Amino acid sequence: MPAYTQVLPRLPQSVRRARSLVEITLAAWHLPELTFEADLVVTELVANAAAHAVGPTISVTITRCEPRRVRVAVVDQDEAAVPTPRSADAWDEHGRGLALIEATSRQWGTERLPSAKRVWAELEAEP
Repeated sequence: MPAYTQVLPRLPQSVRRARSLVEITLAAWHLPELTFEADLVVTELVANAAAHAVGPTISVTITRCEPRRVRVAVVDQDEAAVPTPRSADAWDEHGRGLALIEATSRQWGTERLPSAKRVWAELEAEP
């Protein structure tokens, strides 16, 4: 499966570089119709890692699983903290990211790795 990975500092400012990786990759794979959703997913995943994970870096990967399906994943060095969706009321400033990922993606999940975790979401373009 073709994939592109970039290691970035675990900072909120890394969202821009992660989005660039996703946008360039989707253009190269001729899947521009996934750009909006993929940008949303990678923004949320990187922002969550920057806010809640540990360690100096994160790894962002976009993988082409099938001709019209991609997986966007972020690996951070915090194997203990697994993200879980929560309910946010109208006044909450946080708590909607995973709900957006769930609504936007085909499926999403978390995998524990040695000394790390991977949070991913799959997106599929309409035929």
